[in-house]
Amino acid sequence: MDISEFAHWLDRWNLIPDGTPFTTHTSKLLPVETITGGMKAMLKITDDADEQSGSALMSWWEGNGAAQVIAYENEAILLARAMGEASLSSMSREGQDAEACRILCFTANRLHTTPKRPLPQLPTLAEWFCPLQSAGQRYGGILSRSAEIAEELLSTPQELVVLHGDLHHENVLDFGASGWLAIDPKGILGERGFDFANIFTNPDLGNPIPRVATVPGIFKQRLNLVSELAGLDRERLLKWIIAWCGLSTTWSLESNETASVTLEVAALAMSELNQ
Repeated sequence: MDISEFAHWLDRWNLIPDGTPFTTHTSKLLPVETITGGMKAMLKITDDADEQSGSALMSWWEGNGAAQVIAYENEAILLARAMGEASLSSMSREGQDAEACRILCFTANRLHTTPKRPLPQLPTLAEWFCPLQSAGQRYGGILSRSAEIAEELLSTPQELVVLHGDLHHENVLDFGASGWLAIDPKGILGERGFDFANIFTNPDLGNPIPRVATVPGIFKQRLNLVSELAGLDRERLLKWIIAWCGLSTTWSLESNETASVTLEVAALAMSELNQ
């Protein structure tokens, strides 16, 4: 990528490049350093509306559980860069899954503490789950049951908060002395329990080797730990896991991607729910 694409923002925010630029499917990113103070940061520019909503939410959180926003305008955001060496995915794969889950729950609890200012304009969980309803009708089976459970949850909302929407092992990073902080929110308004469901399909969604999320003993340990640390009803948490797995599977089917992890986790949650 040509670094000149970042030139306007480098000049505007007094930054110098500090690494190689890279892209995601929605954004262009460049590691940078501030000229004043030498702070390590990440510059992100995007024309994707959902990503821009996520950037607005990062600014709204003001560092409470999320990475510090140094500067922000609609299409660009400058974030403090995670310089710690620890990784929640590595922790889960190397026998420290319980500690990784504790960190994720603590981070979610911080994010869900709503500041005393107007809420940002965000989509609702009901809007997010629309694709699952049609997928349930089309494919039947566990997707049909997931859609029914999602409808039940959405029709009886509890503890409505601003949700991260994509809270998993790769989106909570080690910021050293600042602790573990979230990045890359989707931004949704909905029931608090939803944000914890994503924990149960990761880190396997990014890389299923070695297996973590689909190991029955680990699933049960996570269920006990998350329900306690998040203060969630165990049965309702199981239902959010099933609903989330159904939605994630729907997205995978739409993109012609494998959905084995989410289907396995959904089956584990369904088994626990039926006991």
